[in-house]
Amino acid sequence: MTLRMNHRSANPNAFKSLLALEQSAKNSGLDHKLYELIKLRASQVNGCSYCVDMHAKDLLSMGESTERLLLLPMWREVPIYSEAERAVLELTECVTKLHVAGVPDDVYARVREHFGEKEYVDLILAISTINAWNRFGVSTGMFPGCFD
Repeated sequence: MTLRMNHRSANPNAFKSLLALEQSAKNSGLDHKLYELIKLRASQVNGCSYCVDMHAKDLLSMGESTERLLLLPMWREVPIYSEAERAVLELTECVTKLHVAGVPDDVYARVREHFGEKEYVDLILAISTINAWNRFGVSTGMFPGCFD
């Protein structure tokens, strides 16, 4: 496997823009573990191995259980995620796959049971940010260890 290009050095300004977006999402006030769950789930959906590897490791270092990481793709079928997490994971999938059905009203309502308007916007920012990273990762052929 070879990296197509290093987008970081190919266009430093684009990379700085992504970093600024990341900082904004990271500092939004969302729970950091929840933010990492968003990043891991979106990366799984998008097939970005580099990001799946990075965010799984980040979650493990934050004390997340291996069980919750391994079962994340099947979050609907296991009782180990809170109702708020389940709502956010569903929103993450909807926003990541907007072309399928957008964000249905019932998904919006479930998220809003747990999060206010500002937090909803923070969630959309977080989901959009990881989707941008995933698109760079997949498009440039990134994989775990490609920058080592």
